[in-house]
Formats: sequence, structure tokens, C-alpha cells
Amino acid sequence: MDIDDVKIREAVEQTEILRAPKQSLTTFGTTNIYYYLVTEPAYAELTPNVHETVVREGRVIAEKPRIVTPYYLHSLEGFSDNARRYFDSLVKTYGHSVQGLLYAYRNEPKEMNIVSDALPAVVAKLNGDLDKRGDPLTAVIKGLDEMWDVAIIKFIFEMTQRSVDNNVRQMNARGLLAMDDKGIPAEARARIEGMFIQAKAGDLDPRAIKEELDRWNIFPEYEDRFLSLFLK
Repeated sequence: MDIDDVKIREAVEQTEILRAPKQSLTTFGTTNIYYYLVTEPAYAELTPNVHETVVREGRVIAEKPRIVTPYYLHSLEGFSDNARRYFDSLVKTYGHSVQGLLYAYRNEPKEMNIVSDALPAVVAKLNGDLDKRGDPLTAVIKGLDEMWDVAIIKFIFEMTQRSVDNNVRQMNARGLLAMDDKGIPAEARARIEGMFIQAKAGDLDPRAIKEELDRWNIFPEYEDRFLSLFLK
């Protein structure tokens, strides 16, 4: 185990979801999850008589889950290499429970402030403010300062685990998981149709369509239509 793995494990062990969102990830739209990530400063050991807490604010944007092949299961933007490394390890360990759905996440950090108070008191104030606002999609997370976004990864993966059964159930109720005679789900066919419309309007690079068709191994079926995108 190299030093990065040791640091990642330490960050995971110190992560606590102090306040989880009251809603799960939506099935047919984008979910915006605002977070407050609280940590003790990395220099805390050097200033034992000073009570300070680092508060990072931001949001994780979870795109509408998509039905995919087993070859790709997640997409991450705005995370460090160590956070991605941790998420990859989670997918390898628990991927069977999210198999077939792609959850794409984007991390958008907003602010970082150092508050002159101990961490428990800061958390209590945050919870009080959130109770007054009644926001169902805000989380409070405790992490390790040096690898704070590993805590965000742990949080979103656990939220995905809680959401996937409901997402699959709702997709199935709408017939989106039904397969055609080539084994392609209805949701994937509909998505491909939407991609062609976007590309024709100039809103999507045609290469994205080629990649999607190759993932499903159905490019020959769409080849003429794909090539027609390049005709003047």
C-alpha cells in the first residue's frame, strides 16, 4: 500500500455524514446537492489552544442517471486525482449494485472560510440554520482537511447507493429498461435520438454519437444517418 492509499484510507475513516439530504437522487432530472464540509485545519496540531474550523461550501451536481453498458459506470468532474482513485476503488468493490446506470457528478466548490470556533459548535450552528431554512437537499459532512474532496466522494457514493433502487424502479415503470431484439434498452434508443437532434442543430459534437453507438456496438445500424450529419 503506497502513501496515497494510506492517506485516502485515513480520509475515508475520518469522514462522517453529519446531515444527509432528505431526498434521493432524482431519476428524470438533475439533482443539485449543496454541501458544507467541515474540517479541522491541517495546522491544528501546531496551535492546540486555538479553536478554528474550516468550512467549505459548494454543490455536487448529479446529472440524470443513464442506462449504459458495463464498460463505464461513472463520470466525475471537479475532483482531485486521489478522490477519483477512491471512487474507482468503490466502483470495483460495489459496482455490482449500480451496474448498468451511469451517474455523472460535477463538483463546484464555492467558498472556504476559517471560523473561530470548535468544530462541534460550528456544526450545531449550521444545523440550526438549515433547520430554519428547511432545505431538503443540503448536506453537512465532516472530513480530513488535506483530502477534503475524498469526503465528498464518500458522500455521493453512499447517496447513489441509497437512490439506485428507486431510480431503477421508476425507469422500469416507464418501460425505459425494456430491451429491443438487439438488446438495446428503450432509454438508450431515446437518448441516441436526442443526440442526433442536438448534433443536427449544431449543439453536440458528432463524435459523441459515434462513441455512444460504439459502446452499444450498433454503429453499422446508424452509419448512414451518422454520415449524413457531415453533408452540406
